[in-house]
Amino acid sequence: MAPAQEVQLQIRGITEQESYRDEGSRDDDDGPKGGATGRSRRRRSVWWWTTVALDMLMVICGQTVATLLGRLYYNSGGNSKWMVTLAVSGGAPLLAVPLLLTLPSPPDTEEDQPAASKMLLIYAGLGLLIGLDNLMYSYALQYLPVSTYSLLAATQLAFNAVTSRLINAQRFTALIANSVVVLTFSAALLGIGGSTSDDTTTATSTKYAAGFALTVAASAAFALILSLFELTFETVIRSRALRWVLKMQLYTNLFASAVCVVGMFASGEWRAVPSEAAAFEGGKARYVATVAGIAAAWQAAAVGTVRLVSRVSALFANVTATVGLPLVPVLAVAMFGDAMSGVKAVAMLMAIWGFLSYVYQHYLDGKKRDDKCRVCAARAGSGTTGSSPA
Repeated sequence: MAPAQEVQLQIRGITEQESYRDEGSRDDDDGPKGGATGRSRRRRSVWWWTTVALDMLMVICGQTVATLLGRLYYNSGGNSKWMVTLAVSGGAPLLAVPLLLTLPSPPDTEEDQPAASKMLLIYAGLGLLIGLDNLMYSYALQYLPVSTYSLLAATQLAFNAVTSRLINAQRFTALIANSVVVLTFSAALLGIGGSTSDDTTTATSTKYAAGFALTVAASAAFALILSLFELTFETVIRSRALRWVLKMQLYTNLFASAVCVVGMFASGEWRAVPSEAAAFEGGKARYVATVAGIAAAWQAAAVGTVRLVSRVSALFANVTATVGLPLVPVLAVAMFGDAMSGVKAVAMLMAIWGFLSYVYQHYLDGKKRDDKCRVCAARAGSGTTGSSPA
């Protein structure tokens, strides 16, 4: 079954094996008395969309909390970029508990699993990319206001559209193109008017430009990482089980954490951590709580993201992350006193419009699939469906 067809079946809430069973049972059940099969399919679809909605909620809440806590870390006296970078992936050991409690499914036999040596190379390669990507995001968050940073990160969707097309053969419709273009223009608007709207001086213009460039570069790297995750699930793992999602997240983040630890010791920043914690606004306890909160929030967002990548697509996961972007500027105005200028307001509205355009494309796709299913069921019930040769 082609990947595009498989994704379409996933969106309807039907796995590949279930679709084969449904097709085999239509001759018996989908005639005049085929309502039971339709109800079963709808129940599966409702359950699938419910779990997807929970994953989306994890992504939105996790990235919003993590971004705000990252800004709080810098505003309260924190200055170690390697510490924040480590916190993004350092919460991975928390996933060991749910991984131990998640038993392998019966089909997940030893011969079905990919080679351990191949998975080790994948974990190491993706972990290195994640570690470097996290470092770029950490620098960018320090140099940019959190509202500008969050909306500028929308460029990752434009990059993801390209990587998904080249790597994952993602279908690229007019509405998806509109979504990508609008979100890209939203980010460009921030880049052009951000320095004036944030009242930056000449001394801080260099850092603003560096933060702008780092955010765009990190967004491109993040898009590549998501597409590589999807490619791994499709061609190597060939499973969407929660256990594999947790393993991919845990082991890649352990390698990313190792990169951060090496960088922290090589740069000598580890020596400044005790004094930084002591001088942190609110004391050491608040310092530890802030860093731990960043780590836990990013892990929640990452697990939700990887789940969406494995079950739907990398582009869908990235669009979900875009949903939470308008929430951050509003909360940042209340928490940090960021200026919500007219430029940012227009950029935020453009980001929302781009997201709604993508959602409308999914609505049209779902409606088209439902119409096609009704036609197929009607043909099967009337006996007009041609039979294929044995």
